[in-house]
Amino acid sequence: MERSSIATFLDDFLRRGKEIAYVERDGYRTVRWSYQQIAETAFRVARELEARQIKKGDYVLLWGPNSGAWVATFFGCASAGVIVVPVDDAAVSDFPLRLFHQVRAKLLVCAKKHQTSSIPTLFFEELPQTLAHHCFTAQVSTVQPADVLQVVFTSGTTAEPKGVVITHGNVLGNVTPLEAEIQKYLKYERWFHPVRFLNLLPLSHIFGQFLGLFLPRAMGGTVIFQESLKPSEIIGTIKRERASVLVAVPRVLQSLKEKIERDFEDRGKLEKFRRRFDQSKPKHFLHRSWIFRRIRRQFGWKFWAFICGGAALDSVSEEFWHRLGIAVIQGYGLTETTSLISVNHPFRVGKGSIGKVLAGREIKLGEDGEILVRGSGVASGYWGDQNLKPISDREGWYGTGDIGELDAAGNLYFKGRKKDVIVTPAGMNIYPDDLEAALRGQPEIKDCIVVALPRNGNADPCAVVILRDLSADIKAVIAGANQSLAEYQRMRHWMVWPEEDFPRTSTQKPRRNVIQQAAIAYQGQKAEAPKSTSVLGDLIGRIKKSPTQPSTTANLENDLSLSSLERVELLGALEDRYQLDLSETGFASVQTVGDLERLLHGEIQAKTKYYYPRWTLHWPFSWIRILGQYLLGRPAVFLLGWPRIKGKQNLRNTRGPVLIVCNHISHVDVGFVHKALPPGIRHHLATAAGGEAMESKRNPARTKNIFVRIYDRMMWTLGVILLNLFPLPRAAGFRESFAYAGECVDRGYSVLVFPEGRHTTDGKINPFQSGIGLLANNLKIPIVPMRIDGLFELKQAGKHFARPGKIRVTIGTPVIFPPDTAPQQIAQQLQETVEALNE
Repeated sequence: MERSSIATFLDDFLRRGKEIAYVERDGYRTVRWSYQQIAETAFRVARELEARQIKKGDYVLLWGPNSGAWVATFFGCASAGVIVVPVDDAAVSDFPLRLFHQVRAKLLVCAKKHQTSSIPTLFFEELPQTLAHHCFTAQVSTVQPADVLQVVFTSGTTAEPKGVVITHGNVLGNVTPLEAEIQKYLKYERWFHPVRFLNLLPLSHIFGQFLGLFLPRAMGGTVIFQESLKPSEIIGTIKRERASVLVAVPRVLQSLKEKIERDFEDRGKLEKFRRRFDQSKPKHFLHRSWIFRRIRRQFGWKFWAFICGGAALDSVSEEFWHRLGIAVIQGYGLTETTSLISVNHPFRVGKGSIGKVLAGREIKLGEDGEILVRGSGVASGYWGDQNLKPISDREGWYGTGDIGELDAAGNLYFKGRKKDVIVTPAGMNIYPDDLEAALRGQPEIKDCIVVALPRNGNADPCAVVILRDLSADIKAVIAGANQSLAEYQRMRHWMVWPEEDFPRTSTQKPRRNVIQQAAIAYQGQKAEAPKSTSVLGDLIGRIKKSPTQPSTTANLENDLSLSSLERVELLGALEDRYQLDLSETGFASVQTVGDLERLLHGEIQAKTKYYYPRWTLHWPFSWIRILGQYLLGRPAVFLLGWPRIKGKQNLRNTRGPVLIVCNHISHVDVGFVHKALPPGIRHHLATAAGGEAMESKRNPARTKNIFVRIYDRMMWTLGVILLNLFPLPRAAGFRESFAYAGECVDRGYSVLVFPEGRHTTDGKINPFQSGIGLLANNLKIPIVPMRIDGLFELKQAGKHFARPGKIRVTIGTPVIFPPDTAPQQIAQQLQETVEALNE
């Protein structure tokens, strides 16, 4: 069937019904959108646009992170013929607002964090509630292939950024041949259905749209969105969601490779891994998968491929993943060509190439090696206020500005950007990619960029490198790379980049112009090289919402006044900025900016791994737990002192999940809370316990007697099975604990937390930790306050049993806080609420 527009994709969505289309994180919760929900929401978006008198040919800006609501809004606009202007979530606020007025947009649909009162706005977070009054009615679209679908603007600081005009026909011209190729393999796909794509590319970019909007629905795939680029979280998501494919830019693949190597180094097994890696080269990929099965197990056995685009992947990283038995599928395209021009075949990968040219488009190489493209995917033109500015020449050829090569088999190879080609004083052309490949072959190099140093109208290559070890001999490293290069290619200028990573765009491409300016200044001694504290200062200033440039001796707590929550924000910001996994335990020991720099360079090593027993959330342990409550739990509470329950009526209409907060008196508090709760909540309850204490029971010290170790391990096992305990560390590691609490809630479990963090010593309630506010904000469920009285007096008297009714458990009214409430304020109000329950 020939399609007239991408609005017809919604028919496919409706046919898929309740199959899961999109998965996203909302705080510590997971939100799942079915294909039908996306289609129905899209049609309601079209009704909303109609009600606002926004008609075909009008413009709407989309500005926010990847989400199901973003997808539904995009397709809603497409079905109504409204032109979308997607804006990167990380864009500085004045850029989207400038675009809004430039295209005379009628509506801004954005995340609440981008809220502005000056223009008509809808929020992605409130979209289902906002559209609830519209009837779901599918309509026959009047949109045609020549109609404009979207205008993708390049980000920048100029008054008039360049916008690429993409029609429905441009998208269909690229999607249709790929869809036909996918159909050939659907008979095999059913054995692995659904194929799940973890998409880390922004939907504001055309490549992100292809792998997030257009192609997965052709096979009924599920797309998982995630904002964090932290390697451990990416691996965790792949395994938890059983993802088959990771869609990302090359930088992410490099970061994952570095994490695996860093983990081996931490265990003192890096050299052994490298020997096995070298020995595995001639072996069959199934044999290699078995050799590296422990690495594969981290990702889960359903994971089999990376789809990589946005830049060329270095050969070292490509070979690394190939050796581990994971396919790397590279694609090539530009916004002006509506994404893909060429792509590697998933089952016939051409190593080192960016694939073969797709059906429906032609390419040829210009006299200077420039890749020229022609076909229906080439965009209509560049946006102009009155008329489109042409993209291609009279014969339809578009010059990509990229240099390429073709082999006899038709594989295309990327050699670099035409503007990045370095022309030496001898008139020789040097491609930075060739030099960067030689540099990455040196084990001392973590990352590198080769830029041009101007020389009397020509240029010399300059290597800007990030070293794994700052003590490495940079001169010897460069000499080692030069040995594999021709004489005219050799690098005689270099600079060690003083930060942990290069400055990057939102798609993780290095900002070559910024790096080049720094290299020119460094070589010419015109300015100092960037200081490592500058990035730290920017991140700290962003968190404190005030500019700062701290010295290395500045104390995080006393001089910079970072609260515990701000330290957590700083840790997350550093991990996202540098794509590292930092030890929270090590971070807890950081006192000064200098300590933080040493942590980033790996000088502070301290890690504690907490175990989260996810198996207890499933059958048969959930049944064993219910049985244990009645056979063991209730008789124990009866012997200790049958409590008097107040406030049961407050939970009469509450079904859960809920977050329960209670004062903390002794280790038997959980039993009294269980007794007070109604069965619907009690039978599905996870309880946070001291992480350090739980870990000491799970892994008893070797110095203990063997019988004591067996007893400790048995107590841990009984605790996690019968009480569904999970660790909540006091000092560090609580982010993972909170994320686990979110998983429990997603599975229908309520969560019990004792926010004081320790037992009372005087009968009074200790201050609630501000982390409870952070947890409440991110779980987005009702909070039930509870209080236990009478137990402390029993404990003080040295008694173990009480008369029935002597101990009292009071249940308060469930409370819900507005989403923007400060965590400290939530903690304070919850403490006051619990304290007032004995009045």
